[in-house]
Amino acid sequence: MKSFAQIDIENNGNYLKLLSSVSKLSSLFSESSIPFINYRVAENIFCRSFEADNLSRSDTAFDANYNTIGVGLKTFTLPGNNSREKIAEFNQLSCELRKYENIELALKLAEFRNERIELARRLYNIDKSIYHIVARKENELNLFETDYNKINLQNIKIEKETKASILFHDGINQYSYNYSKSTLFRLFETPANTYKLPVDIIDDPYTLLLELFKKKEFELAKDRLIKGINYVVLPLYGIKNNQKFIFEKSGLNQWNAGGRKRDINEIYIPIPAIIHKKYSEFFPKKDKKFHLRVPTKELFNAKLCQDSSKALMTDPNKALSDWLLRKILKLKEGELATIEKLEKLGFDSVIILKDDDENYKIDIMKSGAYETFIQ
Repeated sequence: MKSFAQIDIENNGNYLKLLSSVSKLSSLFSESSIPFINYRVAENIFCRSFEADNLSRSDTAFDANYNTIGVGLKTFTLPGNNSREKIAEFNQLSCELRKYENIELALKLAEFRNERIELARRLYNIDKSIYHIVARKENELNLFETDYNKINLQNIKIEKETKASILFHDGINQYSYNYSKSTLFRLFETPANTYKLPVDIIDDPYTLLLELFKKKEFELAKDRLIKGINYVVLPLYGIKNNQKFIFEKSGLNQWNAGGRKRDINEIYIPIPAIIHKKYSEFFPKKDKKFHLRVPTKELFNAKLCQDSSKALMTDPNKALSDWLLRKILKLKEGELATIEKLEKLGFDSVIILKDDDENYKIDIMKSGAYETFIQ
């Protein structure tokens, strides 16, 4: 495919203009001649300019979905012709990874990384993927694309191993894993066809901002995310002996409960009592149906069920099971969901976004998201 810089130029777009404009304000944050762009700002500019879906909130392998192309967006300082940048964190799996060393460790890292890429592809119906890089150098931005492939397990070779890290190659790219940070890095190299965008940093951006806001009125931002008003985060787990745990006969494993005969696809997402207590107006009343849209744009009928409205279910219940258990977690019928499975994939919660009392959306959230939300 064409580079995003070329697509922008051919369509007289705003991507390069917005990157340049934000970079000119770098004096607000730094005295360096290297332009400063916060990575979230770069992601938002990309998605706005190319009408791509912004996936950064779910913290999966891709930051944007551009016409079923998963895009990894990286923004970093480029002191030379290459830079080693973080591509994945495995904090929840650090204990598991400590069991391995040398080639076995590299293979396990590759396995975990590849599974998270596959998760994002399933979640957002991604056909192929690519990295788009905004590299910052003195008085310019270097823009380029590079491959976003899974790590080739068959070609992994160890290059170096120390007490702090391990360095390996898969025949295409070089990777390193930092033990203490539980972080996987990849070496990104500048290609010959890099697009170079000159940046003249404004000396006094403060005066510019004062003049700008003095002369013109702006429409205020709407639809900002407000906790408990238009979004909540729900855990996919419970707590047992102070540990996260997916119970074998409830929640994602409700199909395995005793009593009456259960459908093999019967599941629900648990809603902790504290959610209802703190945000009593967020969900409709028990048994009142509403629409629930998943990231692939499919629309489910949903409602709150059970005592104290503790369960979020779809009607038919198989819709939620097909999406969450079969497509996302890749569990077979009769296979129990476990917290270990969720941690391996890097998520243990979901976010519920509210448009109005009849329309909601759902997406996955990284491990620890519910604890952060409820605190």
